[in-house]
Amino acid sequence: MAEATESRGERLQKILAQAGIASRRKAEEIILEGRVQINGQTVTELGTRADLAHDHIRVDGKLLHHAEQHRYYMLNKPRGYVTTVSDPEKRPTIMDLMAKAKGPKGPHGDRVRLYPVGRLDYLSEGLLLMTNDGELANKLSKAAAGVEKVYLVKVSGAPEAGKLEQLRRGIMIDRGRLNEARRDRILTAPAKVEQVRGGDNPWFELTLTEGRNRQIRKMFEEIGHHVEKIRRIGYGALRLDVAPGEYRELTPGEVTALDRAARGLKVAPKQKPPEFSQLRKPVPPKSFKRRPRTKS
Repeated sequence: MAEATESRGERLQKILAQAGIASRRKAEEIILEGRVQINGQTVTELGTRADLAHDHIRVDGKLLHHAEQHRYYMLNKPRGYVTTVSDPEKRPTIMDLMAKAKGPKGPHGDRVRLYPVGRLDYLSEGLLLMTNDGELANKLSKAAAGVEKVYLVKVSGAPEAGKLEQLRRGIMIDRGRLNEARRDRILTAPAKVEQVRGGDNPWFELTLTEGRNRQIRKMFEEIGHHVEKIRRIGYGALRLDVAPGEYRELTPGEVTALDRAARGLKVAPKQKPPEFSQLRKPVPPKSFKRRPRTKS
């Protein structure tokens, strides 16, 4: 093992991420679980370095040959799907959506394993990035990058202007899951909030630079309003442009824009928002015409 742990080569978790095994964070868990071997010896130290060109690296007994070609997709996740590769409760997952058009193994068969960047909860919908580029996924997920995520949010009842200003400045919310009885609280980063449709249950466009657990729902609960719907329509310069349940591969230019956003550089979306990133116009109620009375 001494040879593999010298200063040469790259960190093992980075090699696994580049090979499409998992995101950098998940790769660290795989190493700590003792599922990785270098030159026949099990490795559990995160600081271990290796060189894929010279070392024999196995994950769950499978030999890594070379880094996979990186792939990047935009998926429009519908409500009722979980953002995981598999679900112990047997609920539908985003992988079911990715697999439906190209067979049971996804758009590239066994050649490419895709993972989500970030999450959308079971009841939320909209733009989700899928990739095997663990390095980029890790950079995009770091709060320090400040990548903007844009959402359309429908709430129950009309919040007062002062309450919305609290969201814009930052508001204290509970850490952890909504059903956990935890007392520790955290201040959210300032958010952009703009009403895009009025009424008793208005819609807002909300822009965040962080992604805490069920953050949007908690933010509005803090000002006394229940969130009815959440749809993510933007991620960095990307805007949602595929139908619910569908996906498409990103262009090289879009991947470059994501990388720029991950490095904290300014990116701008297209001026004209695509159809699926806009609210549909309300359908006017049908007017019923009275039939003329017939003479008996």
